[in-house]
Amino acid sequence: MKYTQRLRIIDAAVVCWAIAGAYGLRFGFADIQAQRARDVDYVFVSLGLVLAWWLMLELWGSREPRVLGSGTEEYKRVMASSAWLFGAVAVVSFAFKIDTARGFVGLAFPAGALGLLAGRWVVRQHLALERKRGFSISRVLIVGGPYSAAHLVRSLKSEPAAGYLPVAAHLPGAKAERDFSELQVPVLGVQSDFDSILSTILAENVDAVAISAGVNMHPKDLRRLGWELAARDIGMILAPALTDVAGPRIHTQPVAGLPLIHVSTPKLTGGKKVAKRTFDIVGAGLLVALLSPVFIILAALVRFTDPGPVFYKQERIGLRGTTFAMLKFRSMKVNADAELASLLVAQGSADKPLFKIDNDPRITPLGRILRKYSLDELPQLLNVLGGSMSLVGPRPQREGEVALYDDAAHRRLYVSPGMSGLWQVSGRSNLTWEESIRLDLYYVENWSLMGDVIILFRTFKAVFASTGAV
Repeated sequence: MKYTQRLRIIDAAVVCWAIAGAYGLRFGFADIQAQRARDVDYVFVSLGLVLAWWLMLELWGSREPRVLGSGTEEYKRVMASSAWLFGAVAVVSFAFKIDTARGFVGLAFPAGALGLLAGRWVVRQHLALERKRGFSISRVLIVGGPYSAAHLVRSLKSEPAAGYLPVAAHLPGAKAERDFSELQVPVLGVQSDFDSILSTILAENVDAVAISAGVNMHPKDLRRLGWELAARDIGMILAPALTDVAGPRIHTQPVAGLPLIHVSTPKLTGGKKVAKRTFDIVGAGLLVALLSPVFIILAALVRFTDPGPVFYKQERIGLRGTTFAMLKFRSMKVNADAELASLLVAQGSADKPLFKIDNDPRITPLGRILRKYSLDELPQLLNVLGGSMSLVGPRPQREGEVALYDDAAHRRLYVSPGMSGLWQVSGRSNLTWEESIRLDLYYVENWSLMGDVIILFRTFKAVFASTGAV
């Protein structure tokens, strides 16, 4: 794959830059012969680290095509391989009493890790654009039951950046006279025998076969199909009937030759809870310190462009259904909440969970600018410091909206609401209620600290793209 080759070149360039930069800052380049430490020749150490780092990225599978384009697995592998390498350097230095300069290692590791992540992100943007245009994708044939096959087709098509394009389906055991229009791809056969399925696969010239839940095939035929596909270098994907469950919760255990999938219960407790709270305090504290001049300027603009208070407080529902006062820079005229009910009735959306007014007449001219770039939400950093919100989490909603929740939607209250979240980076307020709930539930079910970091990076892109305001 050409993107794998590009990553090899980019990784080599980044690693050389990080090691050379650390060497130059720590020792200087004036006289290399004079820079030899008592026990270590850092010129050879640097060359060895460059080669070892590049190889570790390869051995850890960070350039495998299946992890490129979407998800966090690629970034996790980059960080894991880098951490293991420098951990090994520390252990070897200690074991053999080698006087390794801590400043050299302390500069090379963070600079290189961040550079590698940045390089991967840039390549991922190009790959995502190319896949949306129909290139660098895997043509996939769906094999399974009608309902699960239709769900799998919709899911794969909703994430073109993942690189899987459903092109056809084979539905063993389905009734031939049934209407298959919901699949959105042609159904090439409904026979259950092995030879018919294999002939369909070979006729379509696909790159992968996705076996969805409910497939009407004998286990021996599935095993035989796997052998035939491997012999022809065609990928085989098993798609269980699990919705919105990500990798960290899935564990495979082989029992009597069967790969049993264990799905762990999501728990944001103990060390995970401490890690998320620490991340929130450090991140929000740094942002408040850096953006304090912006706070002052915006407060002055709000105060002098429209009579009324600088801040707007609104009661929202937080963790476990508790209420809190969410802060914003005021972007509406005074007493705007009193007009909400009548505007919703006039718009015909009073019974819908998302209380959103199209072309809201209550918003001030300055407020429109603040909302366009989400500047009105900056005071929520104080909510984060106070513990009622998180930097990343489900969308904070009003009591009236929560009253319209179904049982599934109530799981959004399992974690603290966030200033940003999957809803923010996936369309912001342009999302429907169902889409917003699905994204929030996915976040709650699959939380990870690395996922929070990635969402925050994507938030800046979403804000500057001005794709909608909360």
